[in-house]
Amino acid sequence: VQLQASGGGLVQAGGSLRLSCAASGRSFNVYGLAWFRQAPGKEREFVAGVNWGGVRQYYADSVKGRFTISRDNAKNTVYLQMNSLKPEDTALYYCAADKFADGNYGENYDYWGQGSQVTVSS
Repeated sequence: VQLQASGGGLVQAGGSLRLSCAASGRSFNVYGLAWFRQAPGKEREFVAGVNWGGVRQYYADSVKGRFTISRDNAKNTVYLQMNSLKPEDTALYYCAADKFADGNYGENYDYWGQGSQVTVSS
């Protein structure tokens, strides 16, 4: 499967953005999906994930209550709705996928999209 992320941009603190990650290939519904991010000089970190069945979602503590992950199997797309953005959310955001994955941070994701830059100004 190939992943294409979009929707990043520049936003003021307190604002919102929605990232999208479109997947090509078949059987999108059997893939667990996740979003990661990497800020300059920092390690890549897990942000949010959804299991392949779409019934379980996982979030990093730093984004709980502000970010929401969702998937639309009809459109082969996973979304990350980001509200109440903070300057510390500034990073390159990546989507990832793996077959029958639970969507949690510990999964070994085989497929990665290119990053989408999110910049939050104070």
